[in-house]
Amino acid sequence: MVYLIDASVFVFRAWYSIPADMTDPEHNPVNALYGFSRFLGDFLEELRPERVAVAFDENRSASCVRTAIYPAYKANREPAPPELKLQFARCRAVARALGLADCADSAFEADDLIATLAARARAAGHRVTILSRDKDLAQVLQPGDVLWDYPSGRRIGYEDVPAVYGVRAEQIADFLALTGDAVDNIRGVRGIGPKTAAALLGHFASIDALYANLDAVARLKIRAAPALPEKLRHHRRDVDVALQLTRVRYDAPVFDDPDALLRRPPDLAGLGGLYDVAGFGEALRRQARRLVQA
Repeated sequence: MVYLIDASVFVFRAWYSIPADMTDPEHNPVNALYGFSRFLGDFLEELRPERVAVAFDENRSASCVRTAIYPAYKANREPAPPELKLQFARCRAVARALGLADCADSAFEADDLIATLAARARAAGHRVTILSRDKDLAQVLQPGDVLWDYPSGRRIGYEDVPAVYGVRAEQIADFLALTGDAVDNIRGVRGIGPKTAAALLGHFASIDALYANLDAVARLKIRAAPALPEKLRHHRRDVDVALQLTRVRYDAPVFDDPDALLRRPPDLAGLGGLYDVAGFGEALRRQARRLVQA
């Protein structure tokens, strides 16, 4: 099994759940750093995984493949505050010191890094577990894979995706392209919500198949079906653009060799230095020592 960790989910979780008055000796917040470090330590201690990679998002820039397609992509989001950006860099250093492969790229998002790593792991004969709560990553799943929201314990296997999201894993990107995604500032088809999108994709395997059979849509037993073909025609360009944004990429620059994901022993001296600078006590250090001794 290869474990692929969507770092941002856990960094932000810690940022919002741990009080910001947890600071280092220089008065910089370290709440996200502490929570992320504890999550990684707990995960490693509980599972003792053999192969792990941690994918980080870098700051959005003009070189981002999705911003180049649609400049308004995620433009509705406030930039991360400087005190959190500093913690992201320190979280990545902790992941590396814990012996984990880490990756980030200015042009590709963590989802793309994870998708590419997953494809390469499967090609090498491994199954994949993705640690995230991001529904977008459900599209990466194949039989035997799992999307795991580690803090809640919720696991979604490939076969579970239709019951959870209403469509098959292979249709997640199409579903989001039809409904739009307000979180990422992606426009879909006005008037098509999750229920209608799921119903359409229950009849047609993909957006391409849907648009190839628009005349048949009006005859479906779906609410307001007669009006749907015209809506879909009117928003065809929006859907095409949205699909380029919602589909994960499988060509991100990541490790070519799956063995690069083999976990290394923690660097206790390096971790100690990072924890000293952060002003952390003994709990995380004891945990790291246990990882070495196991």
